[in-house]
Amino acid sequence: MSLELLAPAGDRERLEMALAYGADAVYLAGSDFGMRAFAGNFDREGLRQAVALCRGRGAAVHVTCNTMPRNDEMDRLPGWLEYLEELGVDAVILADLGVFRLAQKYAPHVRRHVSTQAGVTNYQVARAWHELGADRVILARELSLEEVRELRARTPRELEVEAFVHGAMCVSYSGRCLLSNYMTGRDAQRGACAQPCRYQYALMEEKRPGEYFPVFEENGETYIMNSRDMCMIDHVPELLEAGVDSLKIEGRAKSAYYAAAVTNAYRHAVDAALAGEPLDPVWRAEVDKVSHRPYSTGFWFGPPGQYTGDARYIRRWQVVAVVESCDGEGNAVLSLRNKFAAGDELELIGPGLDPLAFRVPRMTDLEGAPLREPRTPQMRFSMRLPRPAPALSILRACREHS
Repeated sequence: MSLELLAPAGDRERLEMALAYGADAVYLAGSDFGMRAFAGNFDREGLRQAVALCRGRGAAVHVTCNTMPRNDEMDRLPGWLEYLEELGVDAVILADLGVFRLAQKYAPHVRRHVSTQAGVTNYQVARAWHELGADRVILARELSLEEVRELRARTPRELEVEAFVHGAMCVSYSGRCLLSNYMTGRDAQRGACAQPCRYQYALMEEKRPGEYFPVFEENGETYIMNSRDMCMIDHVPELLEAGVDSLKIEGRAKSAYYAAAVTNAYRHAVDAALAGEPLDPVWRAEVDKVSHRPYSTGFWFGPPGQYTGDARYIRRWQVVAVVESCDGEGNAVLSLRNKFAAGDELELIGPGLDPLAFRVPRMTDLEGAPLREPRTPQMRFSMRLPRPAPALSILRACREHS
């Protein structure tokens, strides 16, 4: 029995973090045809390097090509798909049937994964995509666990099933939203969503222009289309039992720290589920230490209900430094990310490490001069860590009021 952990990689730094912290596969985009136009993404050479990096780590590469392109974009697609074929990427994520057909022609050796944008909500549409040549369907977020279990039971075993388990949820849960197009001119189906579902709204009467009236809900707020983030880390065994093949973490536009910490937590959750063991609570606590909106289990156990409180993120923890190298005694060279000083209470997390709290000792610059507080952004400095830690380990601080 296996279960793929699929992590987001919005740029090179986030890719490296996802791989270091345990992703079996990553999904990323080139400079065109991806649904996160404002993530860093990868140009052609950057994508070539990304594929080589993943090959060296034994991880699969899924490239998003899941926008709904217009006529003037179609002529560029054959060349792009041929490039993905040349690179030998593992899969291309598709939503548009025309793009799907082009992928069959121009990237015949690349697996075809049908995006959540296609709205796969039942076993018949999953079967239809399989008959057309799909290797995997990425399920709509609207489905319950019971519906997924039935879909899996009534589709060919060779058709893989992927499902989102963590991260932001669009007000149109499969992501096929048009609000942004109408309100801002930014096309949500071509990767440029302005997230108007997160706006706070008021009522304006036609004959009273400029006079705004609050639209109160039960708690006095006006976030009428808001949604919570999904978190299924407590339910990985049930997802495994239902026959899901791949667990997908949302977040290509989120930070490298998010890619590291959430991938790390779900890596332990997947490993525990496969071993038939309970999840250590420390890993459930990890997903609360990244920037997130209030959590729910999405539609997995029934409709989550509307969340009208606000659209703000919960941000209690901040990365202060990243380990570049470390010897067997814990003597490390680090790169500064945010302000901290000797005597502060920090936590160390890293690949293969349990989170460890410690108090910052005296530090030195790279010439050996004493350093109480590194100040220059990205500056490199030395510190004795409480234990040896691999490169890309992270030092973080609790900033309750930041």
